Amino acid sequence: MRIVWLILGFTSLALGALGIVLPLLPATPLIILAAFFFAKSSPAMHDWLLKNRTFGKAIRDWRDRRAISRKGKIAAIVAMALTLVLSIALDTDLKIVAIQALALCGAATFILTRNTA
Repeated sequence: MRIVWLILGFTSLALGALGIVLPLLPATPLIILAAFFFAKSSPAMHDWLLKNRTFGKAIRDWRDRRAISRKGKIAAIVAMALTLVLSIALDTDLKIVAIQALALCGAATFILTRNTA
């Protein structure tokens, strides 16, 4: 089972890395997921992620307190709002925009109701 966790960890890490440059792919949750998988498969990779300058604090905050930083919350909400505005500006079908708005409201609610680090 260790190899499965390791593969899932590297897959999540790769998707998280893509999420840094792709606006609709959430980097931080995927990196946190990678840390979870590496905790079960590779202590060295898990420790590396925890010590990472970019994601280490977010992983520790989530692991220890299920908390998201104020800066992270603001960035997530702004990115969601911009995504919705972009969809409207691109004249996306209103049914699609409505579904997107519903999903983004759910995600925003989740983010805003977590503890603030």
